[in-house]
Amino acid sequence: MTPIRAIFGLGNPGPKYEDTRHNAGFLVVDQLAKRLPPADGAPVGPAEFRHLRRLESDLLKVAGSYLLKPSTFMNDSGIAVSEVCRFYRIAPEEILVIYDDMDLALGRLRLRARGSSGGHNGIKSIIQHLGTDVFPRLKVGIGRQETEREQGRVVGHVLGKFTVEERPVVTEMLNRACDAVVDGMANGLDHAMTAYNGS
Repeated sequence: MTPIRAIFGLGNPGPKYEDTRHNAGFLVVDQLAKRLPPADGAPVGPAEFRHLRRLESDLLKVAGSYLLKPSTFMNDSGIAVSEVCRFYRIAPEEILVIYDDMDLALGRLRLRARGSSGGHNGIKSIIQHLGTDVFPRLKVGIGRQETEREQGRVVGHVLGKFTVEERPVVTEMLNRACDAVVDGMANGLDHAMTAYNGS
């Protein structure tokens, strides 16, 4: 079973983008920080990410892995991911990237071991910088408006905040996304894919 040594949640840094649909990856990683046990020797209690300028990331070490939020903007996520992998000598197949997918209905999850970018600029950047599309990823469904046809409307949707009506679904989705990650770390990606894809 290939270990998951680094978990990247994708998003855009700064208050302007907090709690937006495009930052779903950040939201999942923040939840994981509350769920996963601390690294050996770390104090028990609320853990805080620390910014590592050299790695272009906010990082938190947990038992058996690192949680990371790239501080580059979404379109340059590959810079941070490749730097972290190089610094810690982590192979692409040992990472897990969590990000939003508007082609998935709100609340749906999809785990994959590899694949194309599907038009997602953050994943496109990671593939470019790692030189491979063979790395596990967890897509978090944010849905899309049925009437969205123009690029401006799509951008407005992904950079918008979840509505009050969507919040209960989002809360459940974040919990299940954390469940899927914990399952993948304990039992392997294949087991988690069987358990959570399509649910």
